Amino acid sequence: MRVSIVGSGYVGLVSGAGLSDVGHHVVCMDIDEARIESLRNGVMPIYEPGLDEMVGRNAEEGRLEFTTSIARAVDHAEVLFIAVGTPPEEDGSADLRHVLAVAAAVGDHLARPLLVAVKSTVPVGTCERVRETIAERLANRGVEPAFSVASNPEFLKEGAAIADFMKPDRIVVGVDGAEAENLLRELYAPFNRNHEKLLFMDVRSSELTKYAANAMLATKISLMNELSNVAARVGADIEHVRTGIGSDPRIGYAFIYPGAGYGGSCFPKDVRALERTATAHGYQAELLRAVEAVNVRQKRVPFELLARHFAGRLTGLTIALWGLSFKPNTDDMREAPSLDLVEAALAAGARVRAHDPQAGEQALRAIANRDGFEVVEDPYAAAAGADALVLITEWRLYWAPDFDRLRREMKQAVIVDGRNIWSPAVVRRRGFSYYAIGRP
Repeated sequence: MRVSIVGSGYVGLVSGAGLSDVGHHVVCMDIDEARIESLRNGVMPIYEPGLDEMVGRNAEEGRLEFTTSIARAVDHAEVLFIAVGTPPEEDGSADLRHVLAVAAAVGDHLARPLLVAVKSTVPVGTCERVRETIAERLANRGVEPAFSVASNPEFLKEGAAIADFMKPDRIVVGVDGAEAENLLRELYAPFNRNHEKLLFMDVRSSELTKYAANAMLATKISLMNELSNVAARVGADIEHVRTGIGSDPRIGYAFIYPGAGYGGSCFPKDVRALERTATAHGYQAELLRAVEAVNVRQKRVPFELLARHFAGRLTGLTIALWGLSFKPNTDDMREAPSLDLVEAALAAGARVRAHDPQAGEQALRAIANRDGFEVVEDPYAAAAGADALVLITEWRLYWAPDFDRLRREMKQAVIVDGRNIWSPAVVRRRGFSYYAIGRP
């Protein structure tokens, strides 16, 4: 099939690569000329394992191309995906300007039947606004080509997006008629061969499903972090609690790891947006507010552990930081818990020397022009001469460090483990003062 994707960011690029890899002819469009030129040269704007190879292969074989022309994207497509960003407004609600701008552009260029599928994360009712916007632009032109609008939210995990797209556990689609359903069945047939993964529903339910999924996962994380703070105060070990409740099949082990809070482009934004949507419709979503509040508070916990050890006197100290991205296997710094640690440490008069295998450049942009913050190329170089080491992002290369080397090279033997990846007994036996999340 002929597919166009408007928006060549994370979602659009992964989707374009995946659809072209099964044989569809995909045009990825973006207004960012520099981004499109880089993609044509095989340079990825994001770090995602396996993405560069998949994009390169399909571009070379002619199934994937890149353009800045919306006219080209509309003219090419049988199915056109909207995959642009929906950043938060000041009140937390989703900013739909980019989505509706694409809809307007589609209406300005549409000349033959087209299915428009909204892949961006959007509030309930957005697809109706997209449909109205396209129809208005067509009316202004005095033309009436047939079109329909569907909802097709993405459920990709950063760091595992290629596998998630190629082997999805479900494909949620909201449609308003049989023709749209048939087109999307054809499009996704290569991903639906093992067993039925397509979940068709009405458009509004599909729009809400994406927010509901992220809110549910964020709730599990915040609840576990809330329990970790209880454990710390009653003398329990949250890791024992985690295994105890995770063994219950009604709960399971997924998303119940205590830590320094969640970040990224989805959970913080989507929890806020869903809460604001509820408010706009006359319902006070108290649980969603609590999920967000707990997460904001949890991001301060690693610094609080650090400050407690040094009795609040951090001026002149050097803090080594391992991990900057909001999670492993991505360079995404959006709302990363590391940012909270860095800001708090700098405000307390400390210096921060950080390492991350992928997100160093992004971190320097996010923490621009701040004296006392630097990024180095080696984790042990970050720790050399440091008064404390704080782990925020659990990249695999940090899981089994040389503690003896760290003990020799650090100025003071203090470790704050913001993801509970190390054994307290092992680290303390190596001579460290060790602090973790909800552990004695």
